[in-house]
Amino acid sequence: MKTRYEISLTIRVVLLLASITAAAFCIVSAKYSLLVFAILVLVFQIFNFVQFINKTNIELTQFIEAVRYRDFSLQFTEKNAPVSVRQLRRAFNQINATFKQLSSEREEQYQYLQKILELVDTGILSYNQEGEVGWINESFKRMMNVPYLRNVSSLEKRDMVVYQAIMSLENGDSQLVKINQKQVLLAKTTFLNEDIETNLIAFQNVNEAIEDTEAQAYQKLLRVMTHEIMNSVAPIASLAETMEKAVARKKGEKEKGDKGNEDFDDISLGISTIRRRSENLLKFADTYRQLAKVSITSFSEFFVHDLFEGVEILLENQIEQKKIEFDVLIKDFEMTIEGDMVLIEQVLINLIINAIDAVKSQENPKITLATYRGQDERPVIEVRDNGVGMSPDLMDKIFVPFFTSKPNGSGIGLSLSKQIMTLHKGTISVHSEEGAGTVFRLGF
Repeated sequence: MKTRYEISLTIRVVLLLASITAAAFCIVSAKYSLLVFAILVLVFQIFNFVQFINKTNIELTQFIEAVRYRDFSLQFTEKNAPVSVRQLRRAFNQINATFKQLSSEREEQYQYLQKILELVDTGILSYNQEGEVGWINESFKRMMNVPYLRNVSSLEKRDMVVYQAIMSLENGDSQLVKINQKQVLLAKTTFLNEDIETNLIAFQNVNEAIEDTEAQAYQKLLRVMTHEIMNSVAPIASLAETMEKAVARKKGEKEKGDKGNEDFDDISLGISTIRRRSENLLKFADTYRQLAKVSITSFSEFFVHDLFEGVEILLENQIEQKKIEFDVLIKDFEMTIEGDMVLIEQVLINLIINAIDAVKSQENPKITLATYRGQDERPVIEVRDNGVGMSPDLMDKIFVPFFTSKPNGSGIGLSLSKQIMTLHKGTISVHSEEGAGTVFRLGF
């Protein structure tokens, strides 16, 4: 093909030179009639030569226009094409095929990346310098409870704290904020996208990681405390028991009616008191040690209505005695939960007993036990009451072991409940307003 192109070009150049030579000969020989004919032939050859050369430029222009508008569907016909452009068309078609393949691979990568970002639990928000949102994933929508977001400034009305945190973040910085009672880590990065500066914010839910760390720390603390208490008290209890037996033996040796018996009675009573209190303290420490070792022993799938029925039977007398209105709401009677039914039952008992204490001073006390499916179609259980409610400061402390707002409370019920939910890979959260009641929510 290259040889044919060179031959065609050479013939045209030779003919053009021949025509110029013939025209010059006519001028020199004064053959003007032939000169006119020679000039016409020369003009035709020049026009044909220019057209021959311009075919390449035309083809190149068409190709550049196609590339400019990213139209890689354009095909250049190679068969029956002029020799001057056939090789060029073949090259253009090969380039188009390569671009098409690259575009297809890029689209596949984009779709693949988009699917990954939709599946991850981390929320993603991207926006430009004007605040216009470029993209958000489903995790962000669920986290912020927004179906759509056009401009990042719209977050100001929904959550002022989150909006201010986003605006204050610098490139590479991170900040911890609370969103819907959950700890979320915001991280920002900035990059150029088609010469446009784009901000990317990642919303990572670290609530579970923080709760796991806290639970492990509390368990270590419990183990250390119970170990030290038992090591210290056990010798005291043993020594008190030995002394009590020795005093009793000495007392028996004395004659009846001896005045010294009163002293023995006092000493015996004191030692007996020390022994009893030491034994009680050992039992108390052993109880907390067992709580620190709580674990799932029977993992199975069970109906929620069976769980509710068992809890209601256990607390029925207590609820009726206090004249509390107790409602059970089940939207899906076939709803099931996988876990240790005994442990989850214990969680509900703890929450309802707390609710009973919270509504005791209300005129129309009411407790509601409800279940439904959350946004992710997973089971949710709620325990609501119309009691005195809690302050924000108190809500931050109620899951801490040993913390209690009750005069006779142990401070272990809610901590144990949180530990049980953590074992089930679930969550426990609280929403409360002073004077408006409290809602505990269990997510599975």
